Amino acid sequence: MAPKKKPAKTDQPGFEESLEQLQTIVQQLEDGSLGLEEALLQYEQGTSLLRRCYQILQTAEQKIELLTGMDAEGNPECEPFDGSATLQQREQTAGRRKQSGGKEAAAEKNKPSLFGEADD
Repeated sequence: MAPKKKPAKTDQPGFEESLEQLQTIVQQLEDGSLGLEEALLQYEQGTSLLRRCYQILQTAEQKIELLTGMDAEGNPECEPFDGSATLQQREQTAGRRKQSGGKEAAAEKNKPSLFGEADD
């Protein structure tokens, strides 16, 4: 097995550190204790950190592979993960609610109340 490559050290913080800094900035902005100039600087830093987090997540998503099976020698067979198909499916079903209908709903509606009358 080949040794894992260590990521190159950069000046930019990692995902966890960026997220922690972003949470601190959000808390400071929500508290309202900063002056206008400082709040604007923190907001700009926060948007930069947010972009960084999205970039890190996108890079990680591109590295994900699906295990599709095993070859004759027992080695894993993989294919790249296509996250766009999942996103499209999620967008299509977003906002849909399960609606009850039919006999069960009608029976529940006509069910007598504690006082012997049907609820309207």
